[in-house]
Amino acid sequence: MTWIRPTAARPCTLVVCRGCCCGNTRKHPGTDHAWQLERLRTAATESGGQLAVRASDCLGPCAQANVIVVQPSSEGRRRGGRAVWLGWALDDACTDEIIAWVRAGGPGVAEPPAALDLQRIDPPVETRTPRRGRRR
Repeated sequence: MTWIRPTAARPCTLVVCRGCCCGNTRKHPGTDHAWQLERLRTAATESGGQLAVRASDCLGPCAQANVIVVQPSSEGRRRGGRAVWLGWALDDACTDEIIAWVRAGGPGVAEPPAALDLQRIDPPVETRTPRRGRRR
């Protein structure tokens, strides 16, 4: 008999876009982008491993900057949670709502605050062109 060991539980993860438009003070001069990222990282440190934060290069939907993707934890995924894309994450109130939601469990575990529901955006559609001579 073969035993498959369960993988380590994955925390709820925030992927914070810091590409061409997100985190750009020229596009959003009234937002303290460094402070926002610092607050999210502090929340991750204080979470005891229940939250992780990653800064990413451009995620795509630049017209809706700042973009943050909230990925479910292992438990959230087990319960049917999927990644939630949030746009226009520009002010302290939005950052507070995101932190409160992931502390409550995030996608699949806790319902998002109503204010964040209004900030949901569609993930970008990836366009791929098949190579010639290659069957799909």
